[in-house]
Amino acid sequence: MSVPSAARWTARLVGRHKVVSGSVAVFAAAIITVGLATSSSAAPPPAPVAPGFTVAALGGPGNVSLTQYRGKPVIVNFWASWCPDCQTETPLLASWYKQEHGKIALLGLDENDPSAKAALAFARAKGVTYTLGFDPLMNVAGAFDIDDLPQTYFLNAQHRIVEHVLGAMTKADLAQGVSLMNATGTPSEKTIEPS
Repeated sequence: MSVPSAARWTARLVGRHKVVSGSVAVFAAAIITVGLATSSSAAPPPAPVAPGFTVAALGGPGNVSLTQYRGKPVIVNFWASWCPDCQTETPLLASWYKQEHGKIALLGLDENDPSAKAALAFARAKGVTYTLGFDPLMNVAGAFDIDDLPQTYFLNAQHRIVEHVLGAMTKADLAQGVSLMNATGTPSEKTIEPS
């Protein structure tokens, strides 16, 4: 091979290498661009819908049912009179509900209490004026997969779970949950370690 033909052959290889390298770079950039476009434009999965329920009203005639609040955001709080964290959480919820003048539906579901009498005495002592249901066999708690008390679910107007607080709530938890109930958002969960 002569020097001029070796130079031409090398020039051709360099040219092919540039074309192949350029094609690979363009292909990689296209994959990255498509990946970013799809990940940023994809909507988050919808929040799960809360299980429906109907239980006896605590301290009154009739029933308490989630369907009574169709089209409205609802807070569902699971509690019991024997629950230590409920001792501090229930007065906070009662006070908050009174300040809101009942503008937001709050349902307290008494779970696994020895009697409706004990549950009602507890609620009255804590100043509860929001709607209470009695679920001594924990049917609703089972549907929500609850194994510890208290727990609170914030549901938007479509009754999708947008916030779930395990353990005693704070004022900040209430504010965040209510904010998510009234906005479209992804569900979140806050775990409170037992004290």
